[in-house]
Amino acid sequence: MDAPEQNDERNLLLQLRAGSYEAFERVYDRYKGPLMGNLLKLLKSPDLASEMLQELFTKLWNHRASIDVERPIKGYLFRIAENLVTDMFRRAARDKEMRNYFMAHMHEAYDHIESHLFSQEYRHILQQAIYQLPPQRQQVFRLCKLEEKSYQEVSELLGISQAAVNDHITKANTFLKEYFTTRPALSIVLVAALLSGI
Repeated sequence: MDAPEQNDERNLLLQLRAGSYEAFERVYDRYKGPLMGNLLKLLKSPDLASEMLQELFTKLWNHRASIDVERPIKGYLFRIAENLVTDMFRRAARDKEMRNYFMAHMHEAYDHIESHLFSQEYRHILQQAIYQLPPQRQQVFRLCKLEEKSYQEVSELLGISQAAVNDHITKANTFLKEYFTTRPALSIVLVAALLSGI
């Protein structure tokens, strides 16, 4: 790795260590391919390799504050992968089933994750998703979900019916569930948030 690449990676790791989801997603996109290839060689199972990749990046996110920015992240990630594979064979079946459950039911888990999204640490992730909504739907969602106003209050404030408020919230929730469940890196962060709260 040449000096500019080292500086780029160091800056990326500093951002990740500070809690930047964007930096986490860049690390995920950069290394998921090589890691998946290595896990497939070790496990001989696409399903197990995919599950292990999710766990690896969950671990990276949960321990981001302790990342050594002076050392290449690639070696660190491959060591985690090998340790996870070794540990997998010692793990209780119940734990494996629990992980499979959360990843397989990510769509349903959104409702439980929602409270974590509204916490300060994850609010910026939610804001990115909300920006994808049409302007009035954004406004209704913010008023109802973030400011905790009643449908009646929002109806009067915006001059629309309560049925329209309900329609906006229903459509916003449908969109947000889809948004979170179709982004693997984001799903990892959210599952980590969910698991840290139980």
